Amino acid sequence: MSTVTHPASPRIGRLMRPRGRQELRNRELVLLLVAFAISLAAIVIIQEAVLGQLEFGMLGTCATLGVLILIFHIVLRFAAPQSDAVIVPIATLLNGLGIAEIYRIDLADKVSGWDAVSVKQCAWTALALVISIVVILVVRHHRVLQRYTFTSGLVAVVLLFLPAIPGLGVEVNGARVWIQIAGLTFQPGEVAKIALAVFFAGYLVQHRDTLSMVGRRMWGMRLPRGRDLGPILTIWVLSMAVIVLQRDLGTGLLYFGLFLVMLYAATGRGSWVGLGIALFVTGAVAANFVLGYVNDRFANWYDAFDPDRYNDIGGSFQLVQGIFGLAHGGVLGTGLGNGMPYITPVSQSDYIVASLGEELGLTGLFAILCLYLILTTRGLRIGYVATDEFSKLLATGLSFVIALQCFIVIGGVTRVIPLTGLTTPFLAAGGSSLVANWIIIALLLRLSDAARSRARLVVT
Repeated sequence: MSTVTHPASPRIGRLMRPRGRQELRNRELVLLLVAFAISLAAIVIIQEAVLGQLEFGMLGTCATLGVLILIFHIVLRFAAPQSDAVIVPIATLLNGLGIAEIYRIDLADKVSGWDAVSVKQCAWTALALVISIVVILVVRHHRVLQRYTFTSGLVAVVLLFLPAIPGLGVEVNGARVWIQIAGLTFQPGEVAKIALAVFFAGYLVQHRDTLSMVGRRMWGMRLPRGRDLGPILTIWVLSMAVIVLQRDLGTGLLYFGLFLVMLYAATGRGSWVGLGIALFVTGAVAANFVLGYVNDRFANWYDAFDPDRYNDIGGSFQLVQGIFGLAHGGVLGTGLGNGMPYITPVSQSDYIVASLGEELGLTGLFAILCLYLILTTRGLRIGYVATDEFSKLLATGLSFVIALQCFIVIGGVTRVIPLTGLTTPFLAAGGSSLVANWIIIALLLRLSDAARSRARLVVT
């Protein structure tokens, strides 16, 4: 057959000439085996360093997760054969390294069974993988999501309001962002970020022209009409209001960034970025003066090594201990099982990056950052080569969520920015985050498969 270039996308034949289905999936299988081998080796090294012997219970649990990953791979061979071959192995490796480090801290704390955070993390990982498989099988075409644009916005707001319901919401570490059902806690805001991304993508596709070209010029920029910007701005304001009331500024910053980037991606207007940054700086300064807990976060960040601030309850002790741990690791690290990451409070969740940085060193931490960079790049590339605007915006939004979350968490741990209460994707202990991020992986795979399948139709 002759090669035909799609008239609306002249570069598609050059950028997206698809590889064979089996070639993509075979490459994914090889990378998955490498990721699983590294994760299993990390647990074996930890057991030898801490226990001096192998403990087959944890190894068996990880083997079960490996079977689930293999099932996920088999499902992709039939349900999304043209999907990206690198995304799942990277997520698997990050998830496995996180479980290994959490397990190392459990051994130091001498906890086992269901009391061990690593066992719960394995259970949440299994649930997240099952849900991702269901998403792949149920969402057969990504354009179905576009039909539920306003429904997704409503779902996001409802999820954010759930922790405010008496008897359902619970407060953890000063933030009321959790709900408790049958003894299990879950953070609905993690799933809300996906619903918001779907809403933003669907709405902006419908109104991108009016948002970018129609409206009054003011202060050197064209402001859109209220009826065009109103619905999306209302959803954003409601989301931000709930986050502020729940004292979870990290998630608020995440939603703000998602809103701003998707608006810029849809309209291509840099003035939105400038306006957004101005709004953020103004809000941050105002919150610093009005909200006491925000002022404390800034003070702990700015005067972290002040003795009074360090010894104060709720002060900078956690931040400084994490920095000391990173310094102890140096360039090459102490080695898995040979550091003291357990000294830092909540080292399994908020400070998992500091824990891994201590035992793997700057070299290992740089490798982890490279994995996140590759994962984000693959997601953005899916948006770049997609043939419809909804796919472009949704892939861009979902990829940016992962990237911004990494920046907020790692930036806080390393004292680049004030510390906030987010979790590092796939690494940190937390079932809500795991489930949400594996759903993001499933959606990116579906978008990737649709883009490559479309390319196969136009180049053959």
